[in-house]
Amino acid sequence: MAPRTPASPRKPASTGVVKAVLGPTNTGKTHLAIERLCAHSSGAIGFPLRLLAREVYDRVCAIKGAENVALITGEERIEPKGARWHLCTVEAMPSRPDLAFVALDEAQLSADPERGHVFTDRLLHTRGREETMLLGSSTLEPMVKALVPEAEVVTRPRFSTLTHVGAKKLSRIPPRSAIVAFSAEQVYVMAEMLRRFRGGAAVVMGALSPQTRNAQVAMYQAGEVDYLVATDAVGMGLNLDVHHVAFAGLSKFDGHRQRRLTTAEMAQIAGRAGRHQRDGTFGTLAGTGGHDPEFTPEEIYAIEEHRFAPLTRLFWREAEPRFDSLSTLIEDLESLPPLPQLATPPQAIDLAVLKHLADEPDLAASVRGMRSVQRFWDVCRLPDFRAQGAETHSRFVSRLWQDLRHGYLGADYVAQSIAQLDNPAGDIDTLQARIAAIRSWSYIAQRPDWVLAKDEMSARARAVEARLSDALHARLTERFVNRRTAVLMRKAGADAGLLPVRLSEEGALLVDDEPIGHIEGFRFVVDPLARAEDRKLLLAAAERHLPGLLATRAQALVKAAAQPQGLTFEDTALVWEGTVVARFERGRRLLEPRLRPDPALDRLSAPDKARVHAALEAWLAAHHARILTPLLALDQASRDPASGPELRALLLHLVESGGVLPREDSGIDRLDAVQRKQLKALGVRIGSLDLFLPAALRPAAIEGWHRLARLCARPAPLPPESMQPVVHTKIAPAGYRRLGSESLRVDLAEKLLHAAHRTRMGTKARRVFLDPAVARSMNLSTAAYAALLRAGGFRVHMGRPLPERAYGPPQPPLWDWRPSRSPPAPDIVPQRPATGAFAALAELVAR
Repeated sequence: MAPRTPASPRKPASTGVVKAVLGPTNTGKTHLAIERLCAHSSGAIGFPLRLLAREVYDRVCAIKGAENVALITGEERIEPKGARWHLCTVEAMPSRPDLAFVALDEAQLSADPERGHVFTDRLLHTRGREETMLLGSSTLEPMVKALVPEAEVVTRPRFSTLTHVGAKKLSRIPPRSAIVAFSAEQVYVMAEMLRRFRGGAAVVMGALSPQTRNAQVAMYQAGEVDYLVATDAVGMGLNLDVHHVAFAGLSKFDGHRQRRLTTAEMAQIAGRAGRHQRDGTFGTLAGTGGHDPEFTPEEIYAIEEHRFAPLTRLFWREAEPRFDSLSTLIEDLESLPPLPQLATPPQAIDLAVLKHLADEPDLAASVRGMRSVQRFWDVCRLPDFRAQGAETHSRFVSRLWQDLRHGYLGADYVAQSIAQLDNPAGDIDTLQARIAAIRSWSYIAQRPDWVLAKDEMSARARAVEARLSDALHARLTERFVNRRTAVLMRKAGADAGLLPVRLSEEGALLVDDEPIGHIEGFRFVVDPLARAEDRKLLLAAAERHLPGLLATRAQALVKAAAQPQGLTFEDTALVWEGTVVARFERGRRLLEPRLRPDPALDRLSAPDKARVHAALEAWLAAHHARILTPLLALDQASRDPASGPELRALLLHLVESGGVLPREDSGIDRLDAVQRKQLKALGVRIGSLDLFLPAALRPAAIEGWHRLARLCARPAPLPPESMQPVVHTKIAPAGYRRLGSESLRVDLAEKLLHAAHRTRMGTKARRVFLDPAVARSMNLSTAAYAALLRAGGFRVHMGRPLPERAYGPPQPPLWDWRPSRSPPAPDIVPQRPATGAFAALAELVAR
């Protein structure tokens, strides 16, 4: 189809003052536009990015009040009734001659192949009633003078200077730097490497939603990370505190071919370095593999001196095409520019979709009439947020048109489509795809001529986008940020001693609330989740701050040692707050062990260590004095020469055996009457089978003796804590005498034997009858009772029951015992055959 001849350009309706404010980045042009907007009674500013429009919207709302300010973008519309100040994307700028002030930001994008025709149309035709301001690069000046001759050109110099510093390895990049890459894969690689070297980086890419980009930038601005990895999207619309910009490459794929960046594009990105009057630097990244990128001397000179080739043409497309038919619409969109300074742009995605769908006969037949053609063109202009190309995007547009051609999209259908995307699970790529899809529905939902219940559906779409954006921000942070390393690198720099270290109540060592390890007793343990690269720095940080922290811990330990319950035992060790602080070692005497402090206490200063050691010994001595008083008295008496060697030896044996000594092993027969009296005065009972110290048969005393005895020998096992009369063990516990398969406490064994002897002494008969009820009340079996009596010098005979009473309960059977001067007999001699219950009892004893 032959294009129509050039048309005459439309003339702007307003005759207000037109001012072009041009200059490099970091000149405060946007700040000036905001001031002028607020100075007028009404106005609008068109921005190249939705996130920049949102940022300025928040600032103007703070000045003028949210009820007077509107935000208009392709995906979001906040339009209070009677709003007088409008912040918009360039595509969404209202064409209203009643606005007193109008500004166009980044006007040099009129030369952009994809969106340039929109900026050119606003530059040529959008005017404010009182004032119009065109903001852009100095390269736009010739075009402004040629196309807007009435404009007053004001050049603003950059507040700070840019300096080229050459190539640096990623590990040498200084903090507060931005690394610029030109593919998502390269961005991910750089961010992963920075996570290893420097604790992580914020990530900014065009594929992210505005909310995610803002969250990542806010993380960088707040100092949570010191590095930013971005695509060339960082070169526009983001006000960052960047000191250095490092280029990971100097070429990019522009949608058609791989090409080297223009000098102006390099300057736009490098200009992010420096802020206000603080100078910035730029350079390349060395060691990236292959051929490292390098600036040419001409490019360095141009960037540092802000000298770039002026623009000679701006892209133009008919902004008011005819809608008589699809062919007429396409003809007007492809028409030649009306002026020599304007050029036809490459085919944009909306025009490519229009032409692709117009070639489908069935779909083209459904577009009839001017209103239908205009509506169809609006559908084709749906942005390709998913960046899938014209053919794939046209299929989505085709389905959308089939739903819209007869009216509106139903609320249920839109709500279901939005709900399908409301899933914050998945990896980074999955969430990016969902965000791109929900942005399409956000664009659709805010069109009042497309969607019923527009406000509700728009709110739902924005809420889903917000949730997905939060999830994507969390995934990016989780993958590319190691908060602990970032804190360490930011706080420490080259000197780990500068780290602000503190100790939490749980014993964790924190740097800015990030754990770097914990203190176990007096030993610093690096966090097991810390990377190997961090360990050296963590240990160095801890070493510089541990002396003060450990001194405080030492004071707390001394204070705890002054309390009876301040320390506990664990095997042969002293434990404080779950950590071993000292261990016992064998001393010269059983009750005088040596106390060896844990090696971790060597970190204390000499005075602190001495105080701690003295406190531990004092606590241990006081503890033994409370629970081992009877044994300590025996030990003290064993040192008295006046006691005689026989008594002293017996006392030593008693102490070493825990206060219980079998009579046959005691040497009691070698003591004279005076020594026996001394022994009894010390509280020792001389029984039929054992010598024992009743006060030493308490659970705490036995446990304390047992702990010390293990240092010297293998003592008998510990008894139950309740010290029950009878236990069933293969080896008799300490303080017990074994009787077959049972063990009886020695004091109770002596009690039973004493009762048996008392019964025997109370009669002149050679044979006596003993009631086993007392033994059974102790849970001692008849077999064990018989074994005890045998050990006590009795010979067992078969018993006979007492005569039955005329009244009262029946009498239990009695046994017939006869004392023997010889060792207990191994058998039982029956007196007569037994019957009934008594026979069963006799059989049990016989076994």
